[in-house]
Amino acid sequence: EVQLVESGGGLVQAGGSLRLSCAASGFTFDDYDIGWFRQAPGKEREGVSCISSSYGSTYDADSAKGRFTISSDNAKNTVYLQMNRLKPEDTAVYYCARFRTVVPGRNCFQGYRYDEVWGQGTLVTVSS
Repeated sequence: EVQLVESGGGLVQAGGSLRLSCAASGFTFDDYDIGWFRQAPGKEREGVSCISSSYGSTYDADSAKGRFTISSDNAKNTVYLQMNRLKPEDTAVYYCARFRTVVPGRNCFQGYRYDEVWGQGTLVTVSS
């Protein structure tokens, strides 16, 4: 069974840090792009950071640049999102997902995604 399980969310003050983990199982880790997404109340889900399996590179959305870092431990089939200098507007449910894109690129959020599997999400709340 393909599974993604997020952990590490919680309540943190503005300016603080959290590290999210996404433990993957049931599929070959290197065959898929892995991304972190988030959805804030009343807003659409948005991509935060991702790792391109085709290019072996990472991509950060503007909201994440300079503050968040995505990394992976392939031996553990786990992807991390280190979040620093958190802001109240980072408050959201954070999801990890594995997927493929029709046209692989360094920006793994660009283009049509398929073969997606999502985790259940972990809530991050940043207080002001």
